[in-house]
Amino acid sequence: MRRSVVVGTGSALPERAVGNAELAARIDTSDEWIRTRTGIANRYVAGEGETTASLATTAARRALEAAGLASADIGLIVLATATPDQTFPASATIVQHELGCHGGIAFDVAAVCSGFVYAIGVADAMLRVGAAQRALVIGAETFSRILDWEDRATCVLFGDGAGAIVLEAREESDDPRVARGVLATRLHADGRHNQLLFVDGGPSTTGTVGKLRMRGKEVFRHAVTNLSDVLVEVLDEVGMQPGDIDWLVPHQANARILEATAKKLGLDPAKVVITVDRHANTSAASVPLALDAAVRDGRIRQGDLVMLEAMGGGFTWGASLLRM
Repeated sequence: MRRSVVVGTGSALPERAVGNAELAARIDTSDEWIRTRTGIANRYVAGEGETTASLATTAARRALEAAGLASADIGLIVLATATPDQTFPASATIVQHELGCHGGIAFDVAAVCSGFVYAIGVADAMLRVGAAQRALVIGAETFSRILDWEDRATCVLFGDGAGAIVLEAREESDDPRVARGVLATRLHADGRHNQLLFVDGGPSTTGTVGKLRMRGKEVFRHAVTNLSDVLVEVLDEVGMQPGDIDWLVPHQANARILEATAKKLGLDPAKVVITVDRHANTSAASVPLALDAAVRDGRIRQGDLVMLEAMGGGFTWGASLLRM
């Protein structure tokens, strides 16, 4: 059957790293307070000239290089972001222009922290029906530009960055136990929880970009339950168990959420890829950033069974199982 196989990964971070000590000098917080509650020690903040699209373009180029492909080989770009360069057009079209792969399909997906998993689901469906042969799936954010830097409960949590994968449609076995590529994806949303994690602005309401607002304890509770449930859904679809997973690459929101989710599923913590300490929460960029880090350091190899999962504002959540 036709499946979407990952043939390259890439990532990009802004030049400026911001450690906890620098934040503690600006707001009422401390390195110990941040580490204890979140596991975060560092994050990257975009500077002048660094945008969501520029970071996405760099990550895309690195993914293409890893895949041994040229930009002309790409027929589809799906960019997950909650912080686009402009209200319109889609930042994906800016990336398309910078790469020079004109004429194909390019659009953004807005599902906040779940955006990259949503984008995989969309791109996989399009590749399977023949809309394109190869796709760039990107998660990119400049969350620093929608943070209230006086709110210590939120501003310490987030960072900027981008990650990308190249998917290629290939004929693979219909047996998920041996096939490479995206094996199953499940996506969900529940708009009743809008006010637990949201931005208080928008073109049709305030006419401003707005700032991020969050009720952390409620988000934590929903995250552990929703993420555990959707992972089981995906595994059930392909007849597998948590123990079959070689690597879990979760959304890097909070080290405590990652630990609680792994424990609830009975997963070995050594199988969980964690980069939240280095990158903080980069929203839609966090899963592809962590995936690329684990591929490049040799942990994730071809043939490994990898579960990607995320939950974000909305609420949205989802998981995708793939064999590298």
